[in-house]
Amino acid sequence: MTQWPHRQIVTDQCQGMELPLIRTVVPDCCMLELMTEMGAGVLVHDGVKPSAMSQGTPIVFVVDDDAAMRESLELLIGDAGWQPETFASAQEFLCRERVLVPSCLVLDIALPDLNGLDLQKHLAADRKDMPIIFVTGHGDIAMTVQAMKAGAFDFLTKPFRGEALLSAVGQAIERSRIALDHEMEIRGLRDCYASLSRREREVMALIVSGLLNKQVGSELGISEITVKAHRGQVMRKMKAGSFASLVNMALRVSPAA
Repeated sequence: MTQWPHRQIVTDQCQGMELPLIRTVVPDCCMLELMTEMGAGVLVHDGVKPSAMSQGTPIVFVVDDDAAMRESLELLIGDAGWQPETFASAQEFLCRERVLVPSCLVLDIALPDLNGLDLQKHLAADRKDMPIIFVTGHGDIAMTVQAMKAGAFDFLTKPFRGEALLSAVGQAIERSRIALDHEMEIRGLRDCYASLSRREREVMALIVSGLLNKQVGSELGISEITVKAHRGQVMRKMKAGSFASLVNMALRVSPAA
């Protein structure tokens, strides 16, 4: 079994052990910008960096109002090779811009402003790629059930062994990586679809529904030759290698995808 240098840190700090001061990352809410960094080739839009792919260094966010716990987890996470970022409150964390790299959130339930369960609700819509691992010193069955039903990845009760947290984080990071890969793929497909003209979208919708070129022409009031030309443009712009691939793409770019 791998021996983690700081696997006892979390348990020890809960027993009152004094720990070294570690710098806590507290983001500035005013730093959200809409800009293009031309030199680095990075487009930042509405707090999202599309160029930060899922191959980047994973980030483990920690939200806990206990300074000693934050410091312990920062050491533990950093030693495991991930990038730790710690926050003392839910509001501080909500100021953090979203970056598209694999990530997870280690979240205490008892927080001074928004509690952990409330923060989980805030994140449900736009942070689906970031699994949440709850930690608490006074969890009960009802609280655990509520968190897990709302989509929590795991639930740990303090004091817990460092190895238990690292195992949960590793699995959460992998889930995040898969979700980001899927998100980037769908975003690319939707960009391709957005490049289609109105007529090309009409032709695409009809051909993937199973209509022949002649039937599509009749439906739209255009010639079969024109339909073939639009169909060729659709295949090229969508980067579809086959008709079956185009059908699959049409399903994936639909609003329900």
